[in-house]
Amino acid sequence: MNQTTEKTNRLRDFSALRISVASPDKIMNWSFGEVVKPETINYRTFRPEKDGLFDERIFGPTKDFECYCGKYKRIRFKGVVCDKCGVEVTRKAVRRERMGHIKLSAPVAHAWYFRGVPSKLGLLLDISPRLLESVIYFSRFMVVSVDYADRAKVIGNLEREEDEKLKALKAQYDSLEKEEKTAAKTQLTDMKIKGKDQKQLIEEEVQLRSRKKLIELNEKYLAQVSEIQLASKELIGKLEKVEERLVLSEEEYFTYYEYLEQFANVTMGAEAVRDVLKEIDLAAMSKDLRSELTGSSGQKRIKIIKRLGVVEALRAGSVRPEWLILTTLPVIPPDLRPMVQLEGGRFATSDLNDLYRAVINRNNRLKRLLDMGAPEIIVRNEKRMLQEAVDALIDSGKVQRYRVRRGKQPLKSLTDMLKGKQGRFRQNLLGKRVDYSGRSVIVAGPTMRMYETGLPKEMALELFKPFVIRELLLEGHAPNPKSARYYLEGRTREVWDALERVVKNYPVLLNRAPTLHRLGIVAFYPKLIEGNAIQLHPCVCAGFNADFDGDQMSVHVPISHMAKHEATELMLSSKNLLKPADGEPIAIPTKEMALGTFYLTSVDEEMPMFSSILADEQDALRAYELGSVKLRQLVRVRLNSEIIETTVGRIIFNQVLPESLRFHNEIVEKKGIKKLINASMTRESEDTTVDLIDSIKDLGFKYSTKSGVSVSIFDNVVSVKRPEVLKDAEKKAIEISNNFKRGLITKREKSSLLQGIWTKATHDLDIITWEELEETNDVKIIVNAGASRATREQVKQLGGMKGLVYDLTGNIAELPIKSNFRGGLSGIEYFTGARAARKSLADTALKTADSGYLTRKLVDVAQELLIVGEDCGASIAIPIERKQKVALASYGDRVYGRVVAKDIKIDGKTLVKKGGLITREIADQIDTSDLTVIEIRSPLTCENNVGICRKCYGLDVASRLMAEIGSPIGVIAAQSIGEPGTQLTLRTFHTGGIVGKD
Repeated sequence: MNQTTEKTNRLRDFSALRISVASPDKIMNWSFGEVVKPETINYRTFRPEKDGLFDERIFGPTKDFECYCGKYKRIRFKGVVCDKCGVEVTRKAVRRERMGHIKLSAPVAHAWYFRGVPSKLGLLLDISPRLLESVIYFSRFMVVSVDYADRAKVIGNLEREEDEKLKALKAQYDSLEKEEKTAAKTQLTDMKIKGKDQKQLIEEEVQLRSRKKLIELNEKYLAQVSEIQLASKELIGKLEKVEERLVLSEEEYFTYYEYLEQFANVTMGAEAVRDVLKEIDLAAMSKDLRSELTGSSGQKRIKIIKRLGVVEALRAGSVRPEWLILTTLPVIPPDLRPMVQLEGGRFATSDLNDLYRAVINRNNRLKRLLDMGAPEIIVRNEKRMLQEAVDALIDSGKVQRYRVRRGKQPLKSLTDMLKGKQGRFRQNLLGKRVDYSGRSVIVAGPTMRMYETGLPKEMALELFKPFVIRELLLEGHAPNPKSARYYLEGRTREVWDALERVVKNYPVLLNRAPTLHRLGIVAFYPKLIEGNAIQLHPCVCAGFNADFDGDQMSVHVPISHMAKHEATELMLSSKNLLKPADGEPIAIPTKEMALGTFYLTSVDEEMPMFSSILADEQDALRAYELGSVKLRQLVRVRLNSEIIETTVGRIIFNQVLPESLRFHNEIVEKKGIKKLINASMTRESEDTTVDLIDSIKDLGFKYSTKSGVSVSIFDNVVSVKRPEVLKDAEKKAIEISNNFKRGLITKREKSSLLQGIWTKATHDLDIITWEELEETNDVKIIVNAGASRATREQVKQLGGMKGLVYDLTGNIAELPIKSNFRGGLSGIEYFTGARAARKSLADTALKTADSGYLTRKLVDVAQELLIVGEDCGASIAIPIERKQKVALASYGDRVYGRVVAKDIKIDGKTLVKKGGLITREIADQIDTSDLTVIEIRSPLTCENNVGICRKCYGLDVASRLMAEIGSPIGVIAAQSIGEPGTQLTLRTFHTGGIVGKD
């Protein structure tokens, strides 16, 4: 038993995992026997079939310490192999470990290595993947080996044959010429002509005919000579080109078969590829490729580098090239591809069993055909089918006609089980399924404190069940855990009291998918509530990117003391007020809260100033309570021996501010709240800032309710100047169209000019519409307060005009939408707008996935970057110049939080010494100074071999302190790029595909 435990621990204790190619010998070492039959279990006895995919002799017993026939039972026979059934008496758990094998009747190429981009086998053999595939699937032939001496003999024989043919042809034509001349003479002799002149004429005619025939004969002779020479030259040329790894089509093979068989071994299928791979000497190949590399450039160089990469990878892994062609196929343990009986008596089986069955069936059929000596064409087809079956087993995604279930669903291959989000690595090894977790819809919890979350009682009881049971046992409500569990089902008052005690000061983790950055998982102290929804503090929504339109969140309970300590010290929401990407406050009151503070601190211009001067803040508040003064009415109050003009609302607002931030006598909207919280973070403690956020939240909700702001379609005023603006734009547009028709401007110019006209018209209408809204208009109040995602853009579309939109290709459509939403769109405008809005929705769906993939890739590259030391002593610095081509941030902001490499002096006075940190105050001074270059330490120049030192990294913006040793700065950087990327793709949705500024 100890040995088994030790073996299990050894299997569990690993730090890395690598997939490599196994040799046939290694596969045989793994195997406990050959699987010969495709059967799984006997459907009468429900026991595994002998020699089948679940055979107990190969994979081990199905019952602990009991053989197949039942002769040996109990642990005392451990290790005994039954002489009757051949099954070893051992634990049934070995059926998760023991492997079998299938001896393939013909070699088969591994789908991972000949398919895919780039094809590893294709690079190794320097053959195009298409040709290689055609060889493996038996549609082309490959030259495996060439005997060059025999080839020279064959070519010599062909040359001799050519000479002999030419000699024979010459002799044939010589005899024909002789015959022709003799025939002419005979003809003249046979003729009996008396007249001398007549005789001469006839002789000349006969000779002319004879010469004509001789010329024709000569032409025929020369044509045949040329034909023989050309055919011979072509044949010799082809044979001279024959060398190892040459791929021939079926037609070429059968044309040159009689010559090829004399000096070359030409075959097809994975067998041919295996024979070629056997001959490869990787060391020599590596040497040759390196020497080729020195003199090459361009595409050739890129290809050599790729080939060299494959060769070196094989050498580094001690893999022989021929192992990429399988001769023995491993069969994975049966408990990893189980077969389960369903209620109706039918069986559900893993897809792998079907795929293995297909391989075994085809393999057995091929074996039978080979034993029978079947015709080559039938054998080839069976080998191709075996190749396809193994491809489907290893990677069905790479097979054109992969096997499907009865329900037309593709079968899941070995690769499908490993790769992708649902694969073994990402789903089961990296992502853990956890106990003590729950999930529910979130709703706003306006009464919660910053560090609290409302947890439904029933959910909390389930999450903390073991803790509650312990509490009940300690208090003596139940004698043992079983009765405590029964007692718990009664939901008595004692149970709820025990739960209250358990959850007190016990943090829980809240997570919202997708977790794009650190603030996607945050800790809270639970507060028990009625109902089934989790209550979330409204100010932490931004970090989770949550809203209350049906979003769900997961709750996790940290179990160990270390986990609880980490949750309390590092992950508590009140300790995560800043965004890790840029150090800006993220937990800020927005939406209705911002509307409330805007209403509270704004001035009602229609009211006259209160006539009396009030003695102090308390006097002003009393006057408000008595109804003498209105909330937003201007009053004069003595504050710090100074009389100031303010409102009672502002006095109420200032009462929640820390002493250092008073007296804030301005309108406070969303940006104002952010500034105040930023200032509080800088000047006050974290706890004070948390209290400030909660107080602003409470004030905001109270006064946004009091304001009674609501929106009606009639709040969107349509300007009387609108028709005039549109008429003017249309007039100019017609003029441009006429100029185009006359040929005065090109199509591109026409497009550009029209866009300019309609953009200006839209902009003018935007200004007119906005200015005509009164200050008391609810729409204007909401936009000014920053209380929603609504901006002037939406106001323009509601009361002005929708404007230019994008078409499906992403180009700007020439015709704008002149109507607004209050007036309603015409049919054609509706369709034009719908197209653009639909594109924005499609982009949201498609690009979110791309953005998530980008984050994964970024994390992959940067994850090993940590803060590893105090100071690497880097000598190289990076100069940051004030001058910028595009001003993205102020000079002070660009150098804030960095460690300087040289003293910074302003007017001869040292501001920061070498190795000092540029704080916010110093950054502000730099901004107003005339410094043009500052040399700073940078991660780019850090001299640590692994990771980055604190000095080169500088300030951790999330804590506004120097980065701690061990901080995962690589992951933080990757998430800081990926998170806004995903948000941006989601945000296109709100503009409805209209053209606007980026």
